Amino acid sequence: MPNPVSDTKGDDASRGAPRHPESSSLRDVALTFLRLGATAFGGPAAHIALMEHEFVRRRRWLTAGEFLDLVGAASIIPGPSSTEVAIYVGYRRAGLAGLVLAGTCFILPAAVIVTAIAWSYVRFGSLPAAGRLLRGVEPVVVAVIAQALWTFGRTAVKSWLLAVLGGAALALYLLGVNPLLLLAASGAIAAAARARRAVLPAFAAPLALSAPGAAPAASGVSLAKLFLVFLKAGSVVFGSGYVLLAFLRGDLVERLRWLTEAQLVDAVAIGQVTPGPVFTTATFVGYVLHGTPGAVVATLGIFLPSFILVAVSGPFIPRLRRSTIAGAFLDGVNVASLALMAAVSFQLARASLQDVPTALIALASLALLVRFRVNSTWLVLGGALAGLVLYARG
Repeated sequence: MPNPVSDTKGDDASRGAPRHPESSSLRDVALTFLRLGATAFGGPAAHIALMEHEFVRRRRWLTAGEFLDLVGAASIIPGPSSTEVAIYVGYRRAGLAGLVLAGTCFILPAAVIVTAIAWSYVRFGSLPAAGRLLRGVEPVVVAVIAQALWTFGRTAVKSWLLAVLGGAALALYLLGVNPLLLLAASGAIAAAARARRAVLPAFAAPLALSAPGAAPAASGVSLAKLFLVFLKAGSVVFGSGYVLLAFLRGDLVERLRWLTEAQLVDAVAIGQVTPGPVFTTATFVGYVLHGTPGAVVATLGIFLPSFILVAVSGPFIPRLRRSTIAGAFLDGVNVASLALMAAVSFQLARASLQDVPTALIALASLALLVRFRVNSTWLVLGGALAGLVLYARG
């Protein structure tokens, strides 16, 4: 076991070794991720930006480079990327206990909120109005992502080759190329350039995970079947809630016929508009199909693979960084991840900054972040309040 350290500037922390799970560290992990889980609106890119602000700038648990390595690692394993970054941070801060606590506390607030909304949906047959709140929150999210992109860019773009790879990944993503293919290709090219030899075919192996095999049709909804459907989703789905939408449509609407198209769209919308992980769409679906036990089982199924994958891969990330070739691969993955994040932020900004008030909220939030380093949680809450006030008649 490594010796305890006071912060990430210590020798053990710089090598990526987790701290002892002291009670103070575990309490910090729990409280911080409960707060983030309750206030992190905007999807994976926004969640990652909020975590960067919290753990790199404010708390200094990680350096920008260390945090970016965790983002890159989360990008190349299946499951919800921002939740996996949270789990990685918990592991780095307080070992396996921190791993479990960080992931659980980040997921729990969203799962509770989504379950409450699902109860209302089942009881009253419609979704609670959330548009006004989101119109104020989304510009704040744009500002938080912009600041994080600037920080990440200065850390990730270490050479002209990496700059070119990032630009190419951004352009190809906007043209519709598979994000996982871009991550793997960018990492492979960077590693090949470092090694001055051909790209290893093994780098493409993770692509096979994105094509789940067919399963026999189900005759009814049971907790066991519900768990297995979402366990498969958590094990093979890469990327955002929109990727999850395509996967769940094939299983829940077309194959199993458990949901209608309208119900699935409502489920994904709830995952998008509530704070915390977008994959809590599973919580909503589970409740609609089987009440509170279904919500618990579906949530456990879709997130369990992430805990396992992070526990297995977490100890190897610092070793990859110390390896010349593996470190180059991670550099390539990091710039591609940054490009994907930039593309998502551009799309979010285009959709969110629709009028003068939203543009002013974004500019004011960016100024407060850069000049005064205001806690992003307060900005999100302020944006929500502004949306409720400014668009009361909308």
